[in-house]
Amino acid sequence: MASAPLRMEVIRIYRELLYLGREYPLGYDYFRPRLHKAFMAKASLQDEEQIRKGIEQAEYVKKEVEALYYLKKYRTLRKAYA
Repeated sequence: MASAPLRMEVIRIYRELLYLGREYPLGYDYFRPRLHKAFMAKASLQDEEQIRKGIEQAEYVKKEVEALYYLKKYRTLRKAYA
């Protein structure tokens, strides 16, 4: 069984990704089920090292989604001033 701090870290990153998913270009209804499915696929992990790797992967996805939003914002501003 995973330790409590590790469990809290998984829940934290899940909530952060859910929050970021509200503005996903294809919509929250597209984003949320896929996020849930991705986390449930790793729910049976018991090894702490594997759980940490999953957390690192989730952090990477978080950065990618944030980059997508910054790019969208940049393009919008560029159009406004072009």
